[in-house]
Amino acid sequence: MYPKTNSVGKNTALALMAIGIIAFLFSCKPPKEEEEATANKRPNIIFIMSDDHAYQAISAYSDKLINTPNIDRIAKEGMLFEKAFVSNSICAPSRAVILTGKHSHVNGLVDNAVKFDSTQVTFPKILREKGYQTAMIGKWHLKTEPTGFDYWKVLPGQGHYYNPEFRTKNGVELDSGYVTDLITDFAIDWLDEAKESEEPFMLMYQHKAPHREWLPTEENFRKYTKKEFPEPESLLDDYSGRGSAAREAEMRIDTHMGVTSDNKIHPDIAEKMGYENFLTWYPYAYHNNLDRMSPSERAAWEEVYGPINAEFEKANLQGDELTKWKYQRYMQDYLASIESVDENVGRLLDYLEKNGLAENTIIVYTSDQGFYLGEHGWFDKRFMYEESFRTPLMIKWPGVIKEGSRNTDLVQNLDFAETFLDAAGVAIPKEMQGKSMLPLLKGEEVEWRDALYYHYYEYPGIHAVKRHNGVRTDRYKLIHFYYDVDEWELYDLEKDPHEMNNIYEDPAYAEVKKEMHNKLDELMSQYKDEVVMPTEK
Repeated sequence: MYPKTNSVGKNTALALMAIGIIAFLFSCKPPKEEEEATANKRPNIIFIMSDDHAYQAISAYSDKLINTPNIDRIAKEGMLFEKAFVSNSICAPSRAVILTGKHSHVNGLVDNAVKFDSTQVTFPKILREKGYQTAMIGKWHLKTEPTGFDYWKVLPGQGHYYNPEFRTKNGVELDSGYVTDLITDFAIDWLDEAKESEEPFMLMYQHKAPHREWLPTEENFRKYTKKEFPEPESLLDDYSGRGSAAREAEMRIDTHMGVTSDNKIHPDIAEKMGYENFLTWYPYAYHNNLDRMSPSERAAWEEVYGPINAEFEKANLQGDELTKWKYQRYMQDYLASIESVDENVGRLLDYLEKNGLAENTIIVYTSDQGFYLGEHGWFDKRFMYEESFRTPLMIKWPGVIKEGSRNTDLVQNLDFAETFLDAAGVAIPKEMQGKSMLPLLKGEEVEWRDALYYHYYEYPGIHAVKRHNGVRTDRYKLIHFYYDVDEWELYDLEKDPHEMNNIYEDPAYAEVKKEMHNKLDELMSQYKDEVVMPTEK
């Protein structure tokens, strides 16, 4: 016989059982509903941008020069873009395009001399209005106070590598340390507070490095000054296959790179040896950079660079041998500066994972433009040729972007604002001229653009790269140099990927030339741009 139970006890037991079942059902949401809830949660956004970081100097693209395991993590866990470009290859204009989603002639910032109109619509302003926490930390370079941010801490102008000043809402402060480390420290400090809120965040985490004049940390300059790097095939380019624009540009390693400021030879030694400074500010830049160091930092520097100076003085290099030596010195300091960027990107990625933030955060790594690493004998950027025009771009978004995926569509910095707004579920203003890359990130088959438009304006100006605009398709590139010249260049990127021979007058490409002119006219009309000669002003 079973033991007897009274009706009250039985009813209580049944009630408790029912409550337990209901609680279990609510705690065990079906997987589909859980996925939908996660998908509907607005993602955090971290936009990582370095300055002048060539795609050739990221091992996810090529391991010939450097290994960048932390930056590569973003590509391995997300998507690498093989054809990402800018619309104007120079620092401030690129940043304005990214913020506004509008070409330079529309947002008003056409060159580095112009002050950014901070009253116009930007994606940080829109995200902030829609409830995002927003911050801008690092290099701003727009001559105005950042707007659209709850918090900002930015370098004045170009900023310094050692013991830099930072601008804040409360004024300018001096911080002790190395700039790449400090920018990361400040970013992590802000994230520590932002993560406590229920609202998503958008952080612009922007490095000074590897911008000229390339001052690495002690650990990295001790390592990289011992290395030797392969020379590009066109290091000693004579520009015979192109027009006056390439020949007259003042960015050649042999004659325009500073032995003092750039290659770190003491001005007294350079003067004694008869090496002229192409620009008078080169010796000033040398002292301005090194004199910021603490006594211990300067002692470590001199321990390594002192012998380099002595060896250079003894060698008395000239001609091609001097160019080759300057190239090696350039690569040693430039790549050592990137090493610190990679280390600090790793610090940030580790922080996100440790604090449970990685799963719902879009992480972007890019640069404000490309950069010449000796190709065509150049340093700097500005031209529409590939090394300057093309940028690195990697985007990670767990659960949305397939790990280890690659994209070959023609994308541009013009598309960032639209992409971030779209990902956040926010309407894209009609005035923005780019396209949301969200379908590409999701791996969807969509109709995409078949050509990119480019326009560079800063001439007359430093480096003397003539004004030009142009169009690039998947295979061809048409460039028009204007203002004090009227020259056209056409390249078949499939047959001539290094752009050594202008085929504009080649009869075999007559039909291609016609099609490219039509495409250029089409894009100029679409973006409402024009070429203005001095007499037309």
